[in-house]
Amino acid sequence: MRLRRKPWTRNMIEQNPNYILDRPEAGLIDWSSRFENPDAPLYIEVGSGKGQFIINQAKKHPDVNFVAIEIQEAAIGMILRKQLDEKLPNLQLLLGNGEALTDYFAEDSVSKVFLNFSDPWPKTKHEKRRLTYKTFLDVYKTILKPNHGIEFKTDNQSLYNYSVQSFNNYGMHFDFVSVNLHDSKMAEDNIMTEYEEKFSSKGQSIYALYAHFSA
Repeated sequence: MRLRRKPWTRNMIEQNPNYILDRPEAGLIDWSSRFENPDAPLYIEVGSGKGQFIINQAKKHPDVNFVAIEIQEAAIGMILRKQLDEKLPNLQLLLGNGEALTDYFAEDSVSKVFLNFSDPWPKTKHEKRRLTYKTFLDVYKTILKPNHGIEFKTDNQSLYNYSVQSFNNYGMHFDFVSVNLHDSKMAEDNIMTEYEEKFSSKGQSIYALYAHFSA
């Protein structure tokens, strides 16, 4: 969902380079230098929305480093505002395009990719824009460590079905598959996004798919 432009966002981004990278173009990022614990595993969320999920992940797992990635300036600005209140040492923000992850992350450097409530791009002509399309899987496989993978959640059954098929065609190994995440063994440890709370409160099923690439 496209958010309304927020006039205060640009200044906040420019004034806080210690928490956020603004469309970097100078090659791979030395992420270890941006965290207090450079040796912690690195998890990234592609499309972080307003940031509820990634903020709560960073709070719950202080032994993991997290990067929130957003292409919308208004959205990343809302996450940054929360981070300025929290000052979590294990959270960094990146204003950039998910298609360019190999420009930002070195090969075999990421331990997990989160895809939460991504745009389903329902029209067939827009298939290549779906974050579970094969070219995106190529990118994730490049930056992920061997035998590491993706945690995917959506309320959109068509995108879920498409993603199951896409992951399977790619030869990924399934670790967890559910058409009702909140009534599964993973429910207790699940951290919800803003959209997830909204959709589930209306009785909508939340679909989940966890899978990893082979070495």
